[in-house]
Amino acid sequence: MATVLKPRKSHAAAPAHRRMNTLGVAATLVGNEPNPYFLEVFNGIVRGAAAAGQATTVFPLGSWDDARERIPAFCDGRIDGLVMLAPLLPPDAADWLPERTPVVSVHANHAIPGVVNLESDDEAGAFEMVSRLIQRGHRRILHVAGPEGALGAERRVQGYRRAHAAAGFLPPPDHVLRAGFGAEDCRRALEAWLRRHCGDEWPEVIFAVSDAAALGCIDALLARGLRMPADVSVIGFDDSLLARAARLATVRQPLRDLGRRAVEVLVECIDARSRAATSRRPKNIVLPTELVPGATLAAPRAHSLTIA
Repeated sequence: MATVLKPRKSHAAAPAHRRMNTLGVAATLVGNEPNPYFLEVFNGIVRGAAAAGQATTVFPLGSWDDARERIPAFCDGRIDGLVMLAPLLPPDAADWLPERTPVVSVHANHAIPGVVNLESDDEAGAFEMVSRLIQRGHRRILHVAGPEGALGAERRVQGYRRAHAAAGFLPPPDHVLRAGFGAEDCRRALEAWLRRHCGDEWPEVIFAVSDAAALGCIDALLARGLRMPADVSVIGFDDSLLARAARLATVRQPLRDLGRRAVEVLVECIDARSRAATSRRPKNIVLPTELVPGATLAAPRAHSLTIA
C-alpha cells in the first residue's frame, strides 16, 4: 500500500535498531499533466516492495531545489531507506544526504558518492532507433529533445547524432529541437518550430524525447490536418501505458524493472547496514532498452509535403 505524506519538520527519530519495514520514494510531482514515467517506475517499486514485505511512502517534492532541506526530514525514522526518482541534485549532495538512511537513485543526473544509481541505456536506445529509421530510408528526422543539462535527454541527443555519423551524413540543420519532457511543452515547441520553417519540407519522422512528448507532437500534427504515419511518422521513448494505448512506436525503457531492481538494491543496502557490512553492488546499474514497433511508424512518404 502506498501513501503520500508531507515531511514533518520535527519528528522523534526511531531507535537505530528498529526496522520500520517501510521504504520512501522522493520524486517531483508537479504540473497538471499525469507523469507516465513516474507511474511506470512507481508500479515497479510498489510491486518490488510488496514482494520484499515492505510498505511504500511517497514524499513529493515541488522541485529538487528543495531536496537539501527536505530529504533529511524524510529520513527521520519513518523509513528504512529511500529511492530518489530522477533526482537533479548538486555535486555536494553526498555531504548532506543522511548517513543513517540508505539511499538509491533511478536515473540520477550524475553520480552521487555512496548512492547506487539504476538507469537505462538512453544513448544506445536512441542510436538503435535512429539507425533503424535511416536503414528504412528516412533522412529528415526531427528530434524533439529534452532540456539541456538533463542527462537522459543529452544521451538521447548523442545517440541521434551518432546514428547519423555512423550512416555517413549529418542531420538536417536545426533538427534538434529543445523542449521539455511533457506533452504540452513539446506541442508548443513543435508549433513554434513549424512557424519558423514555413515553406520547408516536412520532416519524415519526429523522434521525441518521451512518449508524452510524442503525444504532444501528434496533437500539433493533427491540428494541421496531417496523417500519422502516412505523412509523418512519430516515435516516442519510454513505452509507457499511454504509448501502449496509442500503439505508439517507441523505445522501451524497462521502467517497472528499474523500480523493482531499485527496491532489491535498497533492501540489500538496508540489510548490509544492519549487519555493519558493506554492500557489494556496483555503483551504477544499466539496463538495456528495446525498440517497439507501433502504428505511428511507416516507410518514408512518397509525396512531397511542404510546411504551410
